[in-house]
Amino acid sequence: MKAKAEPDYRFYALYDKLYRTDVLAIAYSRCRANKGAPGVDGQSFEQVEQYGREQWIGELAKSIRTGLYRPQAIRRVYIVKPNGKLIVAEQLRPLGIPTLQDRVLMMAAVMVLNPIFEADLMPQQYAYREGRNAHDALTSVRQNLNTGLVDVVDADLSDYFGTIPHSALMRSVARRIVDKKMLNLIKSWLGIAVEETDARGHKSRTTESRDTGIGIPQGGLD
Repeated sequence: MKAKAEPDYRFYALYDKLYRTDVLAIAYSRCRANKGAPGVDGQSFEQVEQYGREQWIGELAKSIRTGLYRPQAIRRVYIVKPNGKLIVAEQLRPLGIPTLQDRVLMMAAVMVLNPIFEADLMPQQYAYREGRNAHDALTSVRQNLNTGLVDVVDADLSDYFGTIPHSALMRSVARRIVDKKMLNLIKSWLGIAVEETDARGHKSRTTESRDTGIGIPQGGLD
C-alpha cells in the first residue's frame, strides 16, 4: 500500500470517496450493526428502512457531493460509568450521539482514512485499531511476561476526549492529508454543537468545543 511504502506521502483526492454509494452502503451497514439510539433529529434505522435505504443513501451522497451537507448537533446523554465490578450511580459519563447521517458519514471517513494512518502505527499499539482489541493487548503482555519482561507500565490520560486540542490534531492529520474538503469536514465535526435535554424536557445547545478549540464529545467522533 502507498501509505506504508511512502511514509512521507500526502493524500490529495479523498473527499470524492465519501459520496460513493458503495462506500456509504458499507458504512451504513456497519453503523446499523452497532445499533445505537437516534440523534437530535429522532431518526432511527427502522425509519430509514421504511423510507428506503437506497434512496436515503442516495440523498446523503448527493448532499455530500454538492457541498450541501452540514453536520447536525450531537445529542448528549449520560450513562452510568462502571467502577471496577461495581456500578456507582453518582459517576455518570457523558456520551455524544450523532444523527444517523452524521454517523454514517463519519464511518465512511474512517473507512477511507483508516488505511492511511494504520500504516504509521507501531505494532505495539492496540487501542482504536480495526482487528485489534484489549484481549490482544493482554495476550501480548502475557507473552512478554513469559519471556522475562516483567515490568508493566499502566498509564491513562485524564479526560482525554475532553482535552484534545483541535489545532494540534488537525496539524497531525494534515501530515498525511492535503485534501482541503476532507480537512474541512473533519474540522466541522470537531466544532459540532451539543444538545442536552434537562429533567423538564427543555433543550439547550452549546458550542464549547468550537469556541475553545478543545475537546470532542465522547461517543460521537472517537
